[in-house]
Amino acid sequence: MTDYVRQLFAKYKQKGVIIDTNILLLWFVGSFNRERISKFKRTEQFLPEDYDLLDRILSYFSKKVVTPNILTEVNSLINQLGEPERSKCLEIFGKVITELDELYIESSTITQIEKFTKFGLTDSGIISLAKGKYLVLTDDLKLANYLGTIGIDTVNFNNIRTYGW
Repeated sequence: MTDYVRQLFAKYKQKGVIIDTNILLLWFVGSFNRERISKFKRTEQFLPEDYDLLDRILSYFSKKVVTPNILTEVNSLINQLGEPERSKCLEIFGKVITELDELYIESSTITQIEKFTKFGLTDSGIISLAKGKYLVLTDDLKLANYLGTIGIDTVNFNNIRTYGW
């Protein structure tokens, strides 16, 4: 497994990685307070060490790709933090967005993909954008499994965090 993941990382180092919602949220919450990760309802499944791993992984890639839909979901989840953490996290969010490659696909185009009703707008946008272009980093097992069946390279973050990279 680790050799396979390393090969995928090398293959997409220059092309880039699409960061799914929960993974991006982990990155933002950890960026302002690593200790908050396990205490925030939306990231409580992760540990501070998972943030450290994610930060190392993301620093490896020359392009960190998101969609407006991913950013909107992350923004909504950050808004569930209490103050002053919410404002601090949104401040980091605003700064880090400038380091991300935000790519847009019209919603009317996304809704035309085969599994739109199964995956919804955000995940369908990832499906549309990734094919043949980007590695997908997610913690969504259903999405990761589907991407694998249609030939889109994907790494499930839950699989690599258990290996203690």
